[in-house]
Amino acid sequence: MDSRKLVHRSRIAIRWGDMDAIGHVNNTVYFRYMEQARIEWLETLGRPFEGTQGPVLINAECSFLRQLKYPGDIEVCCYLGAVGRSSFQTTYEIRRVDTAEVIVAEGSGKLVWIDFKLEKSVPLPDAIRLLLT
Repeated sequence: MDSRKLVHRSRIAIRWGDMDAIGHVNNTVYFRYMEQARIEWLETLGRPFEGTQGPVLINAECSFLRQLKYPGDIEVCCYLGAVGRSSFQTTYEIRRVDTAEVIVAEGSGKLVWIDFKLEKSVPLPDAIRLLLT
């Protein structure tokens, strides 16, 4: 059973500059697409990355299933997974808008709530935990 929850959809235009010398979107850009969706979602939680504590990405991965090429638009679906004491898991699906049934990439990232001054993880604040659950 899938325990993740869809929390955000982001539509992003593929830019000419996203492509590499081979003529397809460079693999590093997929991480930017996931980052954009993640930041947009976090902003809906009340900008939790402004202040003395906030989320920091501690790992990220991506499986590249199909090439993307300019021009076109994609949709990045951001899902919330397991929520722990000080962290939460996110997963992503990237699709071309014109072929929504075809997933072109899947990714994930784990975010840890930290105290920026101490540079240490701290428990998720109750208000953030409530928004995540």
